[in-house]
Amino acid sequence: MTSFFPSRTVAIYMGRLFLVRTFGLLAALLLILQTLDLLSESGSILAHPGNTQAQVWTYVGLRAPQIVAFLLPFSVLLGTILTLITMNQNSEVIALKAAGLSAHQVLAPLLVASLFVAGVSFVFNERIVTRATATLDQWKDVDYGALPIDRGERTNVWVRDGDDLISVQQVRGRGEATRLGTVTVYDRTNGSLVAIIRAPHGRHAGNGWAIAPATRFDVATGKLSTLGTVTVAPGVRPEQFTLGSVNPDGLSFTALYAAIGDLRDAGRPTKSLEGTLWHKFSGPLSAVLMPLLGAVAAFGIARSGQLFVRAVIGMALGFAYFVADNFALAMGNLGAYPPFLAAWAPFLLFLLIGEAVLIRTEE
Repeated sequence: MTSFFPSRTVAIYMGRLFLVRTFGLLAALLLILQTLDLLSESGSILAHPGNTQAQVWTYVGLRAPQIVAFLLPFSVLLGTILTLITMNQNSEVIALKAAGLSAHQVLAPLLVASLFVAGVSFVFNERIVTRATATLDQWKDVDYGALPIDRGERTNVWVRDGDDLISVQQVRGRGEATRLGTVTVYDRTNGSLVAIIRAPHGRHAGNGWAIAPATRFDVATGKLSTLGTVTVAPGVRPEQFTLGSVNPDGLSFTALYAAIGDLRDAGRPTKSLEGTLWHKFSGPLSAVLMPLLGAVAAFGIARSGQLFVRAVIGMALGFAYFVADNFALAMGNLGAYPPFLAAWAPFLLFLLIGEAVLIRTEE
C-alpha cells in the first residue's frame, strides 16, 4: 500500500503545500464574503432598538460557519489547482513522472489530504454549522431581537385541530417535555373565525395544552377578555408541534434521521429531507473529488503555453460539479429524483469524469 505513494518526504511536502494553500484561500474568501454579507445585513441588525456593535459581532460569529461550509469545497478545488500549477511550473511533476510514478501516484498525497479535509468538514458541519444555522434562523425570525438561547427549538409552527388553527412561534423539547412559546389559537366554526386566543406560554397537560396567561378576543363583539390558564387543542399530540417545522440545515445527521423517522410514522412526506440527509455525507466528501477534477492542471509541459488553459479546464470541471450537485438536490427536493440518487449521482458521475480525464491525460 505504501508503494502507491511517493516517498514519505514528497508526500508530506505535497500534502502540506495543498493544505496551506487550501486554508489560505479559504481565509481570504471568507474575509471577502463575510464583509459583503455584513454590509447587506448590518443595517437590519442595528435597526432593532438596543442593538449595538456587540450584536453585529454576534451575527458574524453565527454567519461565518455557514460561509466556511459553503466555501470549503471551492477552496479545495482552487488549492488543488494552485498546488499542481506551482509543481508543474517548477518541473516537480515531470521529476515525479520521470521517477516512474503514475498520475494516480502523483495525486495520492492530495487525495489523502482531501480525505482529511472531508472529515474535518463533516465534523465541523455537524457540531458547529448546524447549531449556528438553527440559532441564526431563530434570530432572524424575531428581526434580530432577543437572541434565542435554546438551540433545539422549532420556530413558526402551524398545527390544525379540527376547524381550529394553532400558531406557535417557538417549540422546545420533545414528547411530554414539549414547551410552547407565543401561542395563538384561531377558534373557527364552519370555517368562520369566532375568536382569537393568545398566550405567551404553553405545556402539555393531559388531554390538551394548558396555555397561560391567556387572553381571548371575540370577533363578533370586539371584546378582549382575560382567561388565565385555559386548555386548548385536545386532539393535538406533542409530535405534531415538534414535527411542524423541520429545518434540515439546522439539524445534525442523527437529529435529522430521527425527525425523518417521526415524520414517516406520522404519514408526512419526507423525500426532500431524505435527500438533504444523504447530502450531509456526499457534500463534505466532494472535497475528495477536487484533486481528480483539478488534476488536468498538473500534467502537460508548462512551456507549451497551455498551462492556463488546463487550469481553466480544471476549474470548469469543479464548478460544473457544484452546479450539477445543486441541480440534483433541487430535483430531489421536488420529488423528481429519488433522495439517494439526488445526493450521490453527481458525486459518482464526476468521479468517473475525473478518472476518465486523468487516464486520458496520462496516456
